[in-house]
Amino acid sequence: MKAKPSKPAAAPVEVPPLKEGTVSRRGFFNFLWGLLGLAALVELVWIAVSFLRPSKQPSGDPKAATVALAGPVESFAAGTVTAFQRGQFYLVRLDDGGFLALSCKCTHLGCTVPWVEKEKKFLCPCHASAFDITGNLITAPAPRALDMFRIIIENNILKVETSRTIKRSGFDPKQVTYLQKG
Repeated sequence: MKAKPSKPAAAPVEVPPLKEGTVSRRGFFNFLWGLLGLAALVELVWIAVSFLRPSKQPSGDPKAATVALAGPVESFAAGTVTAFQRGQFYLVRLDDGGFLALSCKCTHLGCTVPWVEKEKKFLCPCHASAFDITGNLITAPAPRALDMFRIIIENNILKVETSRTIKRSGFDPKQVTYLQKG
């Protein structure tokens, strides 16, 4: 057997020295990656601080900002539903004269649920959940009844406390607010 002739070793390539003040390609990319990493770190710190910082409170009297004035008791007929845009709630006057303040938001995904007078139901336009006049769930996919707010009746004037939403699984007659006779 004949041995293959070996190839001569390649001569080393001489790299000319860098001129002073120039940056190598590797140095440039190291600088670029460091800069991008620093930007990502700054953004992460900013998000963490924004998340942990307490939210801003509404200006003015905090009690006044959370109580919506609905109006006199006599201005709401029995069996009616009145929408309040500013407070994001419906004021329901039941046939027996009691009141409920129901949230406008569906308990499924938070879509605004309009009152459909013709059908006497709250119908969610997003996923077809339906609620009766008391906010009780009729048709899923919503998991529970509409949330409600506390009602205060002072001197025959209805006020709704919108600062705290009351979650509920269904309608209970104890949730209805009545005008106190006396």
